[in-house]
Amino acid sequence: MENKLQEQEARKRDLLKEIEEMGDLRRGSISVTFRKCGNKNCICATKGHRGHGPQYLWSTTIKGKSYARNLKLGVEMEKVRKEVGVCRDFTKWCREWVAVNEKICDLRPVLELEDEA
Repeated sequence: MENKLQEQEARKRDLLKEIEEMGDLRRGSISVTFRKCGNKNCICATKGHRGHGPQYLWSTTIKGKSYARNLKLGVEMEKVRKEVGVCRDFTKWCREWVAVNEKICDLRPVLELEDEA
């Protein structure tokens, strides 16, 4: 049992090293949209046309308030895509952190109290 406890404590130390290397993160997701401009003479008004685009939109909800921002193709979009990916990795990391700590709690021995009487 002591060996399993040491293994979990080693895993906990490894997880701490992982979080140091994660980098910047941001909540949300990136979606791809095509939009019609509303101009009757535009190509997007023809039947079957997807619309103008693709347009990339980052969006999230924080404390019940929605936030969204159009992203420019290239460096800006790749930066936000990486940050959103790191946030997903962080969420997975948190679940594993809790699971390892729960195992440690289960494996750690209970201290017995001595009867003073």
